[in-house]
Amino acid sequence: MIPRKAVFLDRDGVLNQAVVVDGQPRPPADAQSLVLTIGAKSLLLGLKELGFLLICVTNQPDVARGTRTMANVVAMNDKVRFELPLDDLLFCPHDDADLCGCRKPRAGLLLAAADKWSIDLPSSWMVGDRAGDVGAGRAAGCRTVFIDLGYAETKPDPPADFVCQSLFEAINTIREESARHESHIRFKGEIVR
Repeated sequence: MIPRKAVFLDRDGVLNQAVVVDGQPRPPADAQSLVLTIGAKSLLLGLKELGFLLICVTNQPDVARGTRTMANVVAMNDKVRFELPLDDLLFCPHDDADLCGCRKPRAGLLLAAADKWSIDLPSSWMVGDRAGDVGAGRAAGCRTVFIDLGYAETKPDPPADFVCQSLFEAINTIREESARHESHIRFKGEIVR
């Protein structure tokens, strides 16, 4: 199978609105209170038109912490899958103490998706609103976009390849960079002839 390119997207704060408490982002309480990011569907459809697979990769440690049930998280994930044109959604239900390979900033979720979907990671992107998202994208070899929503927490260090203020800006950055890359390839092809 020919390797494909993907955009990996975090869930809370990227595809849906996070609940911010004392400057810290939290997931919604349940599927009924989950509100998608404005314009997310049309923005993602634009990426699909460019040939990107769209894969949500999300940490959901509240399962391990006992503050959310697995059924609660699955219901929220199902709502996101139903409402948005995603190709896949993978999630980690563990907490830091579990030392799993799938919890961002580790790259396990992205690597599993790459294996399943034959994804070329250097041609792919990771979009997230937290340092762990950027760390996972970097660890997997993807280009990274950090959506800075002003949380009271540590910013990615080293910084993401691109810093934006919204999903709209993040998707436009990927579209512009993809167009620049494609025109560069066409230009190089013309020189070779």
